[in-house]
Amino acid sequence: MTVLGYVKYDLPNLCVKDLQLYRAMYCGLCKGIAKSCGQRARMGLTYDVTFLSVFLHNILGIDVKIERQGCIAHVKKRSIALTDELTEELGALNTLLVYYKLTDDIADGGKGRGKRVFFKKGFRRAKKKYPALVKLVSDYMAEQEKAEKSGASSPEMAADPSACMMQALSDHFLKEKASKATRSLFYEFGKWVYLIDALDDYDKDKKKREYNPFVLTYGSESRKALMEEHGEEISFLFDTSFYAMRESLEEIPFSFNRDLSDNVILRGLPLETARVMRGEPIRVENVKI
Repeated sequence: MTVLGYVKYDLPNLCVKDLQLYRAMYCGLCKGIAKSCGQRARMGLTYDVTFLSVFLHNILGIDVKIERQGCIAHVKKRSIALTDELTEELGALNTLLVYYKLTDDIADGGKGRGKRVFFKKGFRRAKKKYPALVKLVSDYMAEQEKAEKSGASSPEMAADPSACMMQALSDHFLKEKASKATRSLFYEFGKWVYLIDALDDYDKDKKKREYNPFVLTYGSESRKALMEEHGEEISFLFDTSFYAMRESLEEIPFSFNRDLSDNVILRGLPLETARVMRGEPIRVENVKI
């Protein structure tokens, strides 16, 4: 199965046990999506929400049970994390984020109308089963749209609604285990996701004259020129987020081994940032167990 997304682990520095756990959680989230939003919604499965599942299960102290199970996408049985209430709600979150992303693409005059059909039923199911989650996401998506339509030129100002959404989601899922450290980490994580996507889309957005905070702030002719002219400033922007995430990560008590979470946040995110800054194509991995 081909996987796209910015939230990746650093494979050369990932222990085998953590790689197996991550892949089992990935397959478990896929089944969680099916339970909460139906089979078609599984097409939107992402690394990004898989990481949230790993991270949140660890902080909340929810033990992950893994079994060899069959999968409709594969012939052989594989190690799959059994679904629980958290996995199913995260499956709904995955569907919501994909649905709103496609809706945004359509509003921008791009493709996505055909793909969104596959997620409409799942979106309705999520709305019925998790109304508070849907309201949270839709409210912040509206704030994000408002910020972009107002022409927020500062990358940090433009990323604030997405960062606040991720912070609010952490409170939603962690409840009494939420803390200043978790709010800070999830805020910076949400900001990073927005900014890395904007930087990666620089050339496309400039060509189509679509909103992009880096284009409005710097106006360079291309992403390559942007990095040549303002690379140090942009690196500093991301480095401040990495520093804040690292500081917050140290203050968060984990219930189980934290190696996988550390690998993704401390190594995987900086590697993806460096890839985008170099202008290299997104890494695609064939997930095999």
